[in-house]
Amino acid sequence: MADPAAGEAKDAWDAVLERLDDAAKLTGIDPDIHRKLRIPKRVLEVAVPVRMDDGHLEVFTGWRVHHDTTRGPGKGGIRFHPGVNAREVSALAAGMTLKTAVAGLPFGGAKGGVRCDPRALSLGELERLTRRYTVEIAPLLGPDLDIPAPDVNTDGRVMAWLLDTLSMLKGTDVATSVTGKPLSVGGTKGHSGATSTGVLVCARAAFKELGLDLVGGRAVVQGFGKVGGPLAFLLASAGMRVVAISDVDGATYNQGGLDPAALADHVAAAGTVAGFDGGDVIKPDEIWEVPAELCVPAALAGALDVGVAGRLAARVVVEAANGPTTPDADHVLEDRGIHVVPDILANAGGVTASYFEWAQSRQGMQWEEDVLAARLRRSMEVASVDVWARAAQLEVSLRRAAFAVAVERVAAAIAARGIFP
Repeated sequence: MADPAAGEAKDAWDAVLERLDDAAKLTGIDPDIHRKLRIPKRVLEVAVPVRMDDGHLEVFTGWRVHHDTTRGPGKGGIRFHPGVNAREVSALAAGMTLKTAVAGLPFGGAKGGVRCDPRALSLGELERLTRRYTVEIAPLLGPDLDIPAPDVNTDGRVMAWLLDTLSMLKGTDVATSVTGKPLSVGGTKGHSGATSTGVLVCARAAFKELGLDLVGGRAVVQGFGKVGGPLAFLLASAGMRVVAISDVDGATYNQGGLDPAALADHVAAAGTVAGFDGGDVIKPDEIWEVPAELCVPAALAGALDVGVAGRLAARVVVEAANGPTTPDADHVLEDRGIHVVPDILANAGGVTASYFEWAQSRQGMQWEEDVLAARLRRSMEVASVDVWARAAQLEVSLRRAAFAVAVERVAAAIAARGIFP
């Protein structure tokens, strides 16, 4: 595998390094610690042979990356996507190192993925892919080593297959080694929708800090999947008008506000927001130009580039996706006075719920749903306060402040533990 720090094209890993370097300079952390954080702790690349339904053997490529595990075991999702590669997974793992630090969780950063198109796989092929991938990365997994969770194109069903495979390999129950599991095998009621809840908490905090009214405000959401779908309901319930929503196949717009329930029914039947009767047809790329107080990118990385930043019509961006804004776009948004709540803060609700699930599995007891919800909100509120306060202290953007908070916390842990031997 190529060195994840190498390469000519600017990509997700380059973006992480650029922001990490800026945070190191901003906070003045030890240069030795800075150098350590610029290289992932380990990058495992594996072949994933799968017998397809027609009998031929297809060999996919998968990865599991540990960026830094000083603060605790690796934590991060597994994604199945045609664009997955080592540099992207390394960037996402580094993002988890920083995200768990901002959220104050006792975890390090990890991430995994398989380069495949899950939409082209049958259910049986998807299960065999998951199980073989699990076998290949199993040496890295465990409740005190690395705890995977769902991510793009994976869900509770995939986590159940992973759990079962790992249990067969270990010869014992390993419920504490996986989060995002179905309720029937030790999952938690609060995991589904936790990322969306965290985004809403961060949006509330941003609107309060900026003196904006959330109720009656307009919102646009890019993506209507596991995060964007529930978020549309939450924003509407909070009194906002969700005026535009897009997905990979289309977009819909209604200045008076879209009906999230009706749109969800449409998507369940059609597989896309395109063609929704309750809104007008617009091109997915036009969503950025819809006037709104809030914009939530909830799809894949790099969607908000320089071109989009120059024509974005929203006043506040809350990043529900991982790495949706490029570094160059950050500068444009800052110059235009558009406030961005970064992903390592805004979408930390998911990993926080995963932490709660991990803790419950270790305790052998299920928390009450209202207890989990209250703890999730409180955790996100505390993280928001910390980042906004650091931004004011340093007189920098929220992203730079969030990276500063994270880097300082990780650096403190590395300094306390030292370097072995």
